[in-house]
Amino acid sequence: MSQFDHSDLDGHLLQLLVAVIEEGSITRAAHRLGVTQSAVSHLLDKLRVIVGDPLFIRSGRGIVPTVRAEQLAQRARALLDDMRGFVTLGGFDPARFEATVTIAANDLQRELLLPGVLRRLREQAPGLTLRIIPSGVPEPEMLRDGQCQIVISPRPPQVADLMQKRLFEDRYAVFYDAAQRRAPADLAEYLAAEHVTVVYEPRRRLDLDQVLVERGVLRRFVVSVPGFAGVAAFVRHTPWLATAPALLRHTLMRDLAWAEPPLDCPPLPMYLVWHARHHADPMHRWLRQAVEEAVAPALAAAG
Repeated sequence: MSQFDHSDLDGHLLQLLVAVIEEGSITRAAHRLGVTQSAVSHLLDKLRVIVGDPLFIRSGRGIVPTVRAEQLAQRARALLDDMRGFVTLGGFDPARFEATVTIAANDLQRELLLPGVLRRLREQAPGLTLRIIPSGVPEPEMLRDGQCQIVISPRPPQVADLMQKRLFEDRYAVFYDAAQRRAPADLAEYLAAEHVTVVYEPRRRLDLDQVLVERGVLRRFVVSVPGFAGVAAFVRHTPWLATAPALLRHTLMRDLAWAEPPLDCPPLPMYLVWHARHHADPMHRWLRQAVEEAVAPALAAAG
């Protein structure tokens, strides 16, 4: 690593590194940060000199981060969190907050909750930008490394340094195309059908699918997709079934018919998850409160 004055390293450079890695493009990073491409390139050159690494290399028509850049980005996210905590120590004024907040969520939470969350946040913090990333099967490192501020998931990682709060509980429903078939009348008809399901990478089945296999209830799957956003397209115009969270009937599955499952299904609780180091941070409390306050109106709108 080159010798340099550590005071040359500031929050702008850290924010720049994270933005270029997350956007995968200097052009998109410049747009996200509200600066020119030449400014991004100039600051990247400065950061390269400071850390003694090329940081990004060309790959095809784009760029990819070096291993060193990925490692630095993890540390940069944590440092940026510390900087925000320093600024808000003793008080937090949303009206003066200008930063990107990242929430990890999958299809159900994204469609149901996050539009309302953003409206609430922007009412108080017009300078805020919301970034949503898929949570998949959430890993503790997502919060430990600062990849996001909070995770919304039915599967909170069970580790000592993460905190959680139950937001609401959903149930499962069987979705189908009413122009192609009727709802399954009983378990035999349900099991005789072919099914569409979700398998999160790397090969993590839905809790429901796992529970039914453990009970010895075996279904025939015609296709698995990586998220609920892909389910409706395969159910539409086919006799296939999809057993999915019932609240999706108001969003991603709104054009499909649905019925109660002809067998007992486990409940589907939803949790808000965050890292313990942010528990008392005023900005983070404000963010969590906005999520919690968005739940009741979202559920009421969903009927």
